[in-house]
Amino acid sequence: MLTFEVAEAERDRWLEVEERHWSRYLEARPGFAGKQMWVEEGDPQRVHAVIWWESMADWEAVPESEVEATDAAMGEWLRVPVARAFRVVRDC
Repeated sequence: MLTFEVAEAERDRWLEVEERHWSRYLEARPGFAGKQMWVEEGDPQRVHAVIWWESMADWEAVPESEVEATDAAMGEWLRVPVARAFRVVRDC
């Protein structure tokens, strides 16, 4: 899961740009299992990208150079995550 601070007035446009760059990139990666974008109730400027992978190894296999290139493609819409990754410690 990644958490981003995105102004509410810019959220729809940011989601469009994020979809065009990050979602398309992730869909082409081996082991990518899906993604949802959540907005926190009570804090509409927090957007959470919940991303599933077949394994943590699949995510870790993504080259840093490709992450950097995809981030660069976001241009002015790039938002650095305020929280990066969480690991499941128990699944019920």
